[in-house]
Amino acid sequence: MKVLISGTAAALGWPAPGCGCASCGRLAPGHRRPTEVTLTGGSVRLPPTGPLPPGHRASTGPDGLTLTTPGGERVLYATPPASHAPQPPASHDTPPPASAPSPDSRDAPPPADRYGERGAERVPARAEDGPAACDLVLIDVLDRPERLGDLRRRGVVGERTHVVAVDIDHRVPTEAELARRAELWGVRAVPDGTVLDTGEPVPGRSPRPRRTLLLGGTRSGKSAEAELRLAGEPEVLYVATGPSGGDDAEWTRRVQAHRDRRPAHWGTAETTDLAGLLRTAEVPMLIDGLGTWVAAVFDECDAWSGGDGRDAVTARCDELVAAWRQARAQVVAVSDEVGLGVVPATSSGRMFRDVLGRLNQRLALESEDVALVAAGRLLPLPI
Repeated sequence: MKVLISGTAAALGWPAPGCGCASCGRLAPGHRRPTEVTLTGGSVRLPPTGPLPPGHRASTGPDGLTLTTPGGERVLYATPPASHAPQPPASHDTPPPASAPSPDSRDAPPPADRYGERGAERVPARAEDGPAACDLVLIDVLDRPERLGDLRRRGVVGERTHVVAVDIDHRVPTEAELARRAELWGVRAVPDGTVLDTGEPVPGRSPRPRRTLLLGGTRSGKSAEAELRLAGEPEVLYVATGPSGGDDAEWTRRVQAHRDRRPAHWGTAETTDLAGLLRTAEVPMLIDGLGTWVAAVFDECDAWSGGDGRDAVTARCDELVAAWRQARAQVVAVSDEVGLGVVPATSSGRMFRDVLGRLNQRLALESEDVALVAAGRLLPLPI
């Protein structure tokens, strides 16, 4: 099936006329036109504009609009919220719209724990009896890129599915950043006017770094960048190393904000046994973060006053570095960059700074990808 992708932008285009934002200001008018996709010899357009030709079927559901051609090809136009999905055009072959709840609804019960004592939640296995994979998926990945990971988890997107970014706009600052994210997520960000043949092989994804270390200060955007790195994956284990908050209302709000931001289909483990997870993990892991892990290890080893506890902390760091070096699953870790502020006033504060700074250096040495995040900007740190 050949598909003409005449436009790839959101309704106003990119840049949006009259918009004064930096993203739109970098582009010439008409750079990307509103999304328009034509398939099956020009007889069907997406978004739909009229009745479907005989033999075509369309239905709406939680993922968006699904179109099936007479030859059996399936196209999903995955628009942002289900309530805003395009409605199927009138056709004698069109069934009534689906009314099933969203598959990634946060009201769904959590999956059964398969991590034993290490985690309370676990990514559910892929459904073997789920829907057949689509031939083409048109998706607004800038809205919630984790939706693509969920589509992969449920088998809607398979190895032979062409995935194309549509509804692109100034939510991304530049074309270069769009290309970077598309590469991370396994999406094609094609220019307007592209002709795509779904019968051809899907372009392969570039090898992803097995170990990534993201450094940054407070509110630098490092956690958001880490989550972005893994958003397109079907399964992710999020490892939270910090305390739950206890009676500290402000810290509890911070923890809850992180939980609310995570995709519903990600698994969660709240633990300080990072070495154990690194040795056994079979799915990509996101560790957030190493600073809270070092603080927790100081507590566990009673090391704030120095003495033998300091030796125990060193041993735990050695164990973590060894496990990081041997990690087989993809792992992205977030850590605080230390040493950019004032010298800590206390001996314990200086000791914490030194331990975390040395740990960052050792893990960076064993990482394929290291970057600093400052003010939401990504600064790669090559060897």
